[in-house]
Amino acid sequence: MPRILHIGVGNFCRAHLADYTQDAGGWSVTGVSLRSAAVRDGLAAQGFDYTLAIQGEGTKRITVFDDILVAPEDPAAVLVQIVAEDVHIISVTVTEKGYHLGADNRLDTSDPLIAGDLSGRGPRTVIGLLAHGLARRRAPVTVLSCDNRNDNGDTLRNAVQEFAARAALPLDTSRVTFPNSMVDRITPATTDTLRQVTGDKMAVPTEPFREWVIEDSFAGPRPEWRDVQFVTDVAPHEMRKLRMLNAAHSMLAYAGILAGYDYVHEAVGDSRLRAEARALMAEAAQTLAPEVQAKALAYAEALIARFDNPHINHSLRQIAMDGSQKLPYRMFESLRALHADDITAPALGRGVRAWLAFCRAETAANRAVQDPLGPEIARVIAAGGPDADILALIDAADLAAVIQE
Repeated sequence: MPRILHIGVGNFCRAHLADYTQDAGGWSVTGVSLRSAAVRDGLAAQGFDYTLAIQGEGTKRITVFDDILVAPEDPAAVLVQIVAEDVHIISVTVTEKGYHLGADNRLDTSDPLIAGDLSGRGPRTVIGLLAHGLARRRAPVTVLSCDNRNDNGDTLRNAVQEFAARAALPLDTSRVTFPNSMVDRITPATTDTLRQVTGDKMAVPTEPFREWVIEDSFAGPRPEWRDVQFVTDVAPHEMRKLRMLNAAHSMLAYAGILAGYDYVHEAVGDSRLRAEARALMAEAAQTLAPEVQAKALAYAEALIARFDNPHINHSLRQIAMDGSQKLPYRMFESLRALHADDITAPALGRGVRAWLAFCRAETAANRAVQDPLGPEIARVIAAGGPDADILALIDAADLAAVIQE
């Protein structure tokens, strides 16, 4: 049976890629955890099967996983799977920070984990594992990023190639493709209530809606995924999602937490924040391709309806994590594009200010900012630094004046 090797086995992959692959049939998925053994151990105890709880539609048993490896335990075993000829797709969901990129969107070789991989230690990062594994592989393979980054496939390819060059690995990517993709399905964390209701400790909650747009650039076979859009250019779809859905989510997370809310549906139920979400999406829509702009209003209203769902307890703090990695794609690019055209964007500006205020509130409450730059952000705040100094940490000091307009 052909296989997908999936790196990053959190709830999202188990509600999205695994669900599509379950429907397609004929393929299995071998998972890789880059951190703890918790998901592996939990799923192994039940034969790697689990319940997908789809709000309003009931439950669905997902049976496509055949094994899960834990990279810190045995990185060599992961490399064996990257090389395996029955693996035709290597897919990735490791979140924005899992790419270990600097503000210039290039591999951050000063990152301790990347530096450790480059030092010759058994690779632990997705970049190091892919570079070492692909350097040994001879059969064609598709490496499919499913993370919320602009040009996610191109970005992953560039990072892997740079790592390989620095590590002097004989990487030949002529038989490897890195298609760009856009994924969408709201997937909150699993609650104890869901575990009790389903009788499944590893159950995953999700919404009925799902979307997947993939650049049609595969090196070999792929599952017969239903309802997937295979396109020549993912960028318009990707920008629509990042600049509207994800940007509104981030704004609701920071402003909602500051207003005392815990979940997305609570925040969007606040008439002021609901209006802010609509205004932010309207501003962002002006930066999209004309064919996407035409559908932006309907898309925004559909998003508000999805956010409103009281049965999807999507934690604002889950969304609020890693703002320094997310906001450049979700808000900064829209702000810069509009500013260049002399178009004011007050809602986007308020969205960025909500993140800054959130960081200050967390620091004042002696809570660590859950962000790769959290310690640096806290040091700037403790030193009495202005917002421009926080933004400078992610090469965005130029926006300090823009967000006040």
